[in-house]
Amino acid sequence: MRVFGLAGLRPWLLAAVLLAGAVGTAAAQGTAEGARANAGTVGVVSGGVDGTYVRIAADLSAVLDDGDRLRVLTLLGKGSLQNLADIIFLRGIDIGIVQSDALAYAKRQRLFPGVETVVQYIAKLYDEEVHVLAGPGINALADLAGKTVNVDVRGSGTAMTAAVVFDSLGIKPTFANTDQAAALEQLKRGEIAALVYVAGKPARLFSGLDATSGLHLLKVPLEDALVETYLPARFADTDYPGLVPAGQSVDTIAVGSVMAVFAWPSGSERYTKVARFVDAFFSKFPAFQQPPRQPKWRDVNLAAQAPGWTRFPAAQNWLQQQMVAGGPDQRTGFDAFLASTGSTTTNMTEAQKTTLFQQFLAWRRRQGP
Repeated sequence: MRVFGLAGLRPWLLAAVLLAGAVGTAAAQGTAEGARANAGTVGVVSGGVDGTYVRIAADLSAVLDDGDRLRVLTLLGKGSLQNLADIIFLRGIDIGIVQSDALAYAKRQRLFPGVETVVQYIAKLYDEEVHVLAGPGINALADLAGKTVNVDVRGSGTAMTAAVVFDSLGIKPTFANTDQAAALEQLKRGEIAALVYVAGKPARLFSGLDATSGLHLLKVPLEDALVETYLPARFADTDYPGLVPAGQSVDTIAVGSVMAVFAWPSGSERYTKVARFVDAFFSKFPAFQQPPRQPKWRDVNLAAQAPGWTRFPAAQNWLQQQMVAGGPDQRTGFDAFLASTGSTTTNMTEAQKTTLFQQFLAWRRRQGP
């Protein structure tokens, strides 16, 4: 029997086959089975193949997929600003992982009018470190003035953060927008002076580098101009044995990341789907903090606030309900936790109470059965 591939078909016949497939697909999506599959699917846009976001999104799919009831469909993204745009404009994208400073940047640059009303967040995730990897002869950020520095593709979170950081520090390099894997090869060949990469340590992009590469991480000082937006962080020799000398460390800064979501109207079909995702994500959260999941999950506090962002109502409601629906046994345990920490809920806001209760849940898990 002879088997023909699509490439072997005449153009008119190929068009007919593709058209028939499209019609068949549309018909399948219109069936009850197709409706069930689409009703249970939530689209999540992440990051590039070497970043932390894509591993976080893969964990979401692995832990939360539950047949037709909930399917997490993950897609590669092109950075925080592009992810914001995808959440706002693309069909099928409900959720995206973005840097927490992306919303403020988009508002300041007027990139998406009304962005603060159409994009909300489910949870603040973890902090990502700012890596500045440089070649020989570059010993400080100031040495990069007038030199070529790669900051990932246009619209990426790295490009955004690099613009803010260098401008705040008064350093003016020439930015290039090559994908990070290609830029690393350019850096090895001496074609660029450095690259900036915002990712959770240890970044897989740097996993193959050792002391023979001649590359090293630069210190990023937390100057006054950066204090309101970024956090202090540090690279240890255990994070990057080939880039940080034994027994030493390199100071840097970090930026938070959030699980952003389109602000679907309450009661709408898409809101209901995302609310189902929220319930599964919060309920199964302890599974994300166990191997083999990405280690950054262990840094996540679900009740942590993301300054400048509005919490998705289903997520806010879930957290508040956990405060009041713990039952007598859990309430007794909560009182014991308060006693052990010397805390009190008197004069606390609801947000502060929620944060304290999440700390209690983490404390209770550490106590064992």
